[in-house]
Amino acid sequence: MGFALKALEFMALSFAFVVGAIVVCVLVFYVIDRTQTADAIRRNYPVIGRFRRLFSELGEFFRQYFFAMDREELPFNRAQRDWVGRASSGKGNTIAFGSTRNTAVPGTPIFANAAFPPLDDQSAMTEPLLIGPTARVPYVAPSIFNISGMSFGAISKPAVQALSRGAKEAGVWLNTGEGGLSPFHLEGGCDVVFQIGTAKYGVRNEDGGISDEKLRAAAAHDTVRMFEVKLSQGAKPGKGGILPGAKVTAEIAAIRGIREGESSISPNRHPEAANFDELLNMIADIREVTGKPVGIKTCVGSEAAMRELFLNIAARRDDAPDFITLDGGEGGTGAAPMPLMDLVGMSVREALPMVANLREEYDLKDRVRLIASGKLVNPGDVAWALAAGADFVTSARGFMFALGCIQALKCNKNTCPTGITTHDPRFQKGLVPAQKYKRVARYAKEIIHEVEVIAHSVGVGEPRQIRRRHVRIMQDGGRSRPMNEILPGYNDVAKS
Repeated sequence: MGFALKALEFMALSFAFVVGAIVVCVLVFYVIDRTQTADAIRRNYPVIGRFRRLFSELGEFFRQYFFAMDREELPFNRAQRDWVGRASSGKGNTIAFGSTRNTAVPGTPIFANAAFPPLDDQSAMTEPLLIGPTARVPYVAPSIFNISGMSFGAISKPAVQALSRGAKEAGVWLNTGEGGLSPFHLEGGCDVVFQIGTAKYGVRNEDGGISDEKLRAAAAHDTVRMFEVKLSQGAKPGKGGILPGAKVTAEIAAIRGIREGESSISPNRHPEAANFDELLNMIADIREVTGKPVGIKTCVGSEAAMRELFLNIAARRDDAPDFITLDGGEGGTGAAPMPLMDLVGMSVREALPMVANLREEYDLKDRVRLIASGKLVNPGDVAWALAAGADFVTSARGFMFALGCIQALKCNKNTCPTGITTHDPRFQKGLVPAQKYKRVARYAKEIIHEVEVIAHSVGVGEPRQIRRRHVRIMQDGGRSRPMNEILPGYNDVAKS
C-alpha cells in the first residue's frame, strides 16, 4: 500500500511539474509574442498566433496531400503571397525543383530570352522618367514601381506611417488615396501623389467643389509631387468610395471634413466633369493652381470612350492629363458591392495594350504617361505591364502583403487581425511602423531588381525597353505566340 501511495504521489508531482512547465512556457511565449514587433499576428494573438506560421510552414511539406495547391487560392494565391513575403523579409527569393505554375494555361505570358543577353556587368538599370513637361514644377519620377492609392481611413495610421517611411527608403512614390493628405503621409519624407476623389476630401469647399486655397496649401508641400483626379477604380466603377462609419474616427473625420462615426460615401463621379471637355478644364485648372503635374485614374469600360478622351486631348494638348492611371476591373478595395467587384470594368490585361495603342496613334507618348494598376504584385506582372505599354506600375495589395496582410478579407469590418485596415487600437498595436517600413522598402526594391533581371534576360538595358515582341502569350493547344502579333503596337509591329 505504501509503495502504491508513493507512486501516486510521484505521478501527481510529475503531472504538476509538467503542467507547471507548460504554463511557464506559455507565459514566456506570451511575453515574447506581445513584445516582439516583427509579426502582427503573434503580437495581437500571443501563443495562438504561432500556429498560423507553423501550419503555413507545414503546408509546404504536406501540400501533396491536400487540394489547396500553391496556385489555386483567390484573389491571390500562396505562390504570389509567398514571393512578397520572402522579398519583404529580405530572405533569398530562389525556389527549388521547378515552377509550380502551369505555363500551358491560355493567356500565360512567357518572356522570350535573348540568344546572347548582355554580360552580367551590363545589367539592366531603371532610369528616371519626366512627368508633366508643361507644369511649372515637373516631376522626375525615379522608380517604375510605386505605391497605389490607399487612403488614411481605409488603412490605419501605423500602416500609412510604415508605407511613408518605406517609400522614402526605397525611392518610390506613395499615393494618398481619396481620403486626403494626412500628417502621416508626410512624416516619412517620401514623394507623395495627392489623389482627389469625387468627395474632394482635403481640398473641399463648403459647396462640395474644389477649394483653390486648399489646393495651394497641399501643393506647397515640397514632397507632394503630383495630383491625381480619381474618376473611377477597378473594384467599383461607377460607385464612389465607401468608408464604413465604424472606421470614421475623430482624426479621420477632421482630415476629411466629415462627421465622426458616420459612413463616408463619395459621389459616383465629379459633378463638374460631365464630359471629357469639362474633365480637361478641371485638369487644367488644378495644374494652374498647383503648378504640378495632374493626371487621372480610371477603369476602362470601352475603347470608344477612351478614343473620345484621346480625341479631346489631341485637340487640346496644352490641357492634356500628364498621366493616366489605368485600374483594372480585378483591382481591390476595402469595401464594394459584389456585382461591381465581380462583373464591372475591363481587366488591365485588356485595357492597357488598347490604351497604349491609342496613345501612340495620337502621338502622345511623351506627353501623357501611362500607369498600370490592378493585381500587379510580382515581377512578372510588372514586366508584362511595361511590355504592354505602361511607363509605371503601382500596387496597393502587394504593399499590404509586405506589411503583413494575411488575406483575412476583413478590410471592411474594422477587425483586420494584422492592424492594416482597422482603427481598433487592440489590432493596430500589432503593426509597428519602425519594423514594417523595412519590409515595404525591401519589397519595392526586390520587385524593381527582379524586373531588371527579366529585362536583362530578354536583352535590353532598361525595363521600359521591354516590348511586346519580348513576350509570348500561351494559346489553346499548348503553343505560344508573340504578344506583338496578338496585340500589335504602333512601334512594335513586324518584329519577332
